[in-house]
Amino acid sequence: MLNRILIIGNLGRDPELRYMDDGRAVCSFSVAATRVNKSKEKETTWFRVSVFDKQAESCNQYLTKGRQVYIDGRLTSDAETGGPRVYQRQDGTWAASYDVIASDVRFLGSKPDVEPESKPAKEVKTEDMPF
Repeated sequence: MLNRILIIGNLGRDPELRYMDDGRAVCSFSVAATRVNKSKEKETTWFRVSVFDKQAESCNQYLTKGRQVYIDGRLTSDAETGGPRVYQRQDGTWAASYDVIASDVRFLGSKPDVEPESKPAKEVKTEDMPF
């Protein structure tokens, strides 16, 4: 069986780096992939991406909100429903986001002009991780 997803999109927020109890780094961020359909309407799908170890530290260091990325990974499902996470937007409409465990993250577009400062990492317990 194969569970693989390829995404090209833009970060919706700055990445967040944490360390698990065993010392492994995990970086989380959201990615919006937008396409334009035949009637010229924009359709945006949101993905919640998690990446581990050295690649997590690189993502935290070099990615910022709005930066375009290529993600190669696998979809994971909501433990309660077995599907995507469903939520209600501020305007009352319903939407879904999809969780992705990334195996490869490539930074697209130009590098920032200024070298970013190191962002602080949060400590998180392994049992708090959604996967």
